[in-house]
Amino acid sequence: MPYSWEKTSDPATTAELHLWPHQSLTARSFSAVILGFFLFALIPFFGLIGTKLLWGLLPFMLAAVAGIYWAIQRNSRDRRVLEILTLSPEQARLVRHNPRGPAQEWQSNIYWVEVILHQTGGPVPWYVTLKGAGREVEIGAFLSEEERRALYSDLSGRIRRMARN
Repeated sequence: MPYSWEKTSDPATTAELHLWPHQSLTARSFSAVILGFFLFALIPFFGLIGTKLLWGLLPFMLAAVAGIYWAIQRNSRDRRVLEILTLSPEQARLVRHNPRGPAQEWQSNIYWVEVILHQTGGPVPWYVTLKGAGREVEIGAFLSEEERRALYSDLSGRIRRMARN
């Protein structure tokens, strides 16, 4: 699951949740995809060996490989999102580290924090938000539906326990 509760210095009074998007393409599989695309794109060129047409088409094939490389790298950079929710008996604090641009921050008194699950009406089904301090912020919008449901139940329980302390 692409979120985990991290160990803190005092687990009895604080909790820290880290959320991140799925990263299905590892560095090794990235290399395999680029190499596979290059080799399959090279197959039609075997019949052109020794002709001038080979040199006319080769730059376009290399441009296609470079385009695939750039697109996968861009997608990987755009998925470098990290959300950190810190819960303590006094407050809840959510920091979203974006791949480009400044980090976004929200905090509220833990007693007034409400975890809301929007089954419909949000940008995605089973949309989870935190409401408090006059604002409502999303959390884990990049997770799958099942993961957002699990996050909602997990987060609701943790915040209730933390607010009681």
